[in-house]
Amino acid sequence: MGFARIFRHIFLIGPLLGLPLVIGTAQAQNWPTKPVTLIVPFAPGGTTDIVGRIIAQQLTEKLGQTFVVENIGGAGGTLGATNAARAAPDGYTVFMATVAHTMAPGIYKRLAYDFEKDFDPITVVATVPNILIVNPNLPVHNVAELIAYLKANPGKVSYGSAGVGSTEHMSAELFKSLSGTEMVHVPYRGGAPMLADLVAGNIQMAIETSGAATPFVKAGSVRALAVSPAKRSPLFPELPTLAESGLKGYDVATWYGFLVPKGTPEPIRTKLYNTTAEILRSPEIVKKLADFGAEPGGEPPAQFAAFIKEETDKWVGLAKKAGISAE
Repeated sequence: MGFARIFRHIFLIGPLLGLPLVIGTAQAQNWPTKPVTLIVPFAPGGTTDIVGRIIAQQLTEKLGQTFVVENIGGAGGTLGATNAARAAPDGYTVFMATVAHTMAPGIYKRLAYDFEKDFDPITVVATVPNILIVNPNLPVHNVAELIAYLKANPGKVSYGSAGVGSTEHMSAELFKSLSGTEMVHVPYRGGAPMLADLVAGNIQMAIETSGAATPFVKAGSVRALAVSPAKRSPLFPELPTLAESGLKGYDVATWYGFLVPKGTPEPIRTKLYNTTAEILRSPEIVKKLADFGAEPGGEPPAQFAAFIKEETDKWVGLAKKAGISAE
């Protein structure tokens, strides 16, 4: 091939080499051009749904297309995750994941998706502290007294959860593991009936999200002993953390985050992240989240991906150690 011919060949195909980048950039600039589905993997009215709808409304206003919340509940949030993982990676499906999805690989043996491989993380949207609460008739007023009571009465105290493998269940199992205590697990079909039985005294303890537990704490129906994250909650600044109370390494929070199907174009992911992060810095949204004890996220995608791996390793290890299975 002569020099002139080679030059002509490069001249003709050269512009095409940059075509995918140009298309991707233009795609992001124009995105979204139609409604976007936000899959929330739990029923309407719960904290996941509330947080999702708050941010979806803001995304609608900022991006000019409706972000439609679609609730696909069932199987501990894994049904919604399956639907999201199978969606086209075109930027028109966003998934509202929670800490439950890092627990699922340890308790469900036949998941139809791989949470770390089938999604591209965008950012943590919000984090809600969990609160260790007990029935007021239990003769304990702090974590040290609770642990001493549990060790003096092994297997005689019952704790409740919203079901096998739920956040409440796994949080309490971690408490048991770190404190060296024994309790009886009583699973319910949701947090509401569990809290009703805790107030009635049919169970004695739970580690519940602040959004669900706060009304009962304020009413005096249950006694709060500590919060579960590594730092104290602005909602209950007087409550120590479980780590401060002697359970070194205890750091659990219920988090909610945006992911998209694997392969969603990078420019779209970047635009979604930047817009969401901007929303989460808004004083209006910070206040809305704070009203039920939530703190805004906004971590970059790479940091969120590392966090997901860390969380998954922790919960899968705990499930194996405790022999927890939802199947």
